Amino acid sequence: MHNTLEQVFGYPQFRPGQEATVSAVLAGRSAAAIFPTGSGKSLCYQLPALLLPHLTLVVSPLLALMQDQLGFLQRHGIAAASIDSVQSRDEANAVMARARSGELKILMISVERLKNERFRNFLQQVPISLLVVDEAHCISEWGHNFRPDYLKLPDYQRQFNIPQVLLLTATATPKVITDIQAKFAIAPDDVVTTGFYRANLNLRVEPVRGQDKRRRLVEWMGQRAGQPSIVYVTLQRTAEQIAQHLSQHGLQAEAYHAGLPHEQREAIQRRFMGGQSNCIVATIAFGMGIDKSDIRNVVHFDLPKSIENYSQEIGRAGRDGRASDCLVLANRDSLNVLENFVYGDTPELQGIRCVLDDLQAAAPDGQWEFLLGPLGDQSNIRQLPLKTLLVQLELKGLIAPRYAYYAEYRFKFLLEPEALLAHFEGERRDFVAAIIQTSSRARTWATVNFEALYQQHQAERSRVVKALDYFQERGWVELESKQMTEVYSVLEADVDVQALSAVLHDGFTLHERTEIARIHAMLDLFATEQCLGYRLAQYFGDDHAPQRCGHCSVCDGQVARLPEPPSLSALVDKNFEALCGDFIHRHAGHSGAVPGAERLTRFLCGISVPLFTKLKAKSIAGFAALQDYPYAEVRAWVQGHLPGEHPSAECPLSRE
Repeated sequence: MHNTLEQVFGYPQFRPGQEATVSAVLAGRSAAAIFPTGSGKSLCYQLPALLLPHLTLVVSPLLALMQDQLGFLQRHGIAAASIDSVQSRDEANAVMARARSGELKILMISVERLKNERFRNFLQQVPISLLVVDEAHCISEWGHNFRPDYLKLPDYQRQFNIPQVLLLTATATPKVITDIQAKFAIAPDDVVTTGFYRANLNLRVEPVRGQDKRRRLVEWMGQRAGQPSIVYVTLQRTAEQIAQHLSQHGLQAEAYHAGLPHEQREAIQRRFMGGQSNCIVATIAFGMGIDKSDIRNVVHFDLPKSIENYSQEIGRAGRDGRASDCLVLANRDSLNVLENFVYGDTPELQGIRCVLDDLQAAAPDGQWEFLLGPLGDQSNIRQLPLKTLLVQLELKGLIAPRYAYYAEYRFKFLLEPEALLAHFEGERRDFVAAIIQTSSRARTWATVNFEALYQQHQAERSRVVKALDYFQERGWVELESKQMTEVYSVLEADVDVQALSAVLHDGFTLHERTEIARIHAMLDLFATEQCLGYRLAQYFGDDHAPQRCGHCSVCDGQVARLPEPPSLSALVDKNFEALCGDFIHRHAGHSGAVPGAERLTRFLCGISVPLFTKLKAKSIAGFAALQDYPYAEVRAWVQGHLPGEHPSAECPLSRE
């Protein structure tokens, strides 16, 4: 273990917590490493991966994080690769071939990849020593970045016979740690935490009115020109505006957000890592896994989404151990924008009912098949809450995931069918001939008919998919798959849809309240009269931080009194008909019903849901007209103008 640390990684000794974690993994036990950002969590799987007999499978939530870690591994001569959505099929096939041959030590994937039928077939053929879950707080419903697909990881571990797990995270509260530890049956002694306090970070919260923020940012950055810095904002358009504003004031800056093309984001990241660009103005899409040790400044131009996000984002500063400044330009102006993100993720009651109706309609077959996109459109539920809803139905024992598959496979011959057949003999030749004969062939592409293959030749779907993959690997065909279809077993369909919809909706509403409380907990932290470093460590259950760091804004005698947002004209003076009339008219024309209070509130607050895309809601007068007002106040105002809640039209699913 120590030889590998020195010879491969070039480190004379372990950092705090690393040795205990690596030792647990090499002793064959599952473990969790909960270290602050930049404390070397990645080494806890990278080193054991070299000493374990088989593949180490790493589940990571972000492409940028994978790419950064892969670069590090490749520089150290470690056989590692990823399979991701931007690769061509040939590139993915090449990676799988390397894993099959035993050449790869580490394979990095997103959790969604585990739903891919072809990838699951591949995993059944490859022995795996260790499953690593990066950003493991995503597993917990109490985590700040809960991802429903992560809840399935314990099942995947059993399914693929992976003997042990390593969980890694920087932002887990005591409640989250207990939750993830239980889900993977990790012994308390193998949960390694090293504390959250970072002595080299100077935490500063400055109360600044909205109209003064740009001036203060230019002033602050001007004093630190040329130092590697990240400025965090909430919205993509703000990133563009602030980068431009800094540049106009002689401070070179680049905007980075998820709306930019992949190649452009990659180029911006490369310039920043290489020192050609020193200031990035970014949404939270930037920074996960960015292993740049000399970032001297992290500025929050807008409020972060939560204490966990704040901790993660400031954790990118000062990884070299040198003093670094972390500034929040704090006011309550953008509070409603943050809260609106939360409200937009709560499905409407009739949307939940719509999904349950569809489930019940499938019950007689014992199997529920659907495409996520259309189901989201028809129920008017965003993708993430829809996935959460499905997981809730699993946890209630109503459904069980079977698999996901591409509804359609088609292939293009790269050599003549007769030449392809010539590679096979006997039963295999008959099987390949059946695939060719039953596939309906257009001019260029042939579409596979799985039903005909099963009825006429008893050919199982998985065998056909394996054969097609093999043909492609050999360069005999070009293969395409589309229309990802989710398949669930229906375990219990005899439920009271109305009552269950209400229970599920209550669950989402509770989560909504929790998330809103999380935002207000962050405001309380920023306005604290205690040392900021101490308060932050306390939130994460770290009792060993000093009660006074001596170098935060509170210790310097500057308690932040956050200014109130600019006063807004009273809602009672607004004209309901002028703001909502056009939308109500278009909505009624589409669905034959007047929209309910929740839907109207989302329209007025500018919160996007699938139906609004269909209705081209952004082009309707009144969209986002009240986005600066608190959501709850807008909802109360809307309810006051509706003569009792209007029932929606029947679920669109039943009409399609």
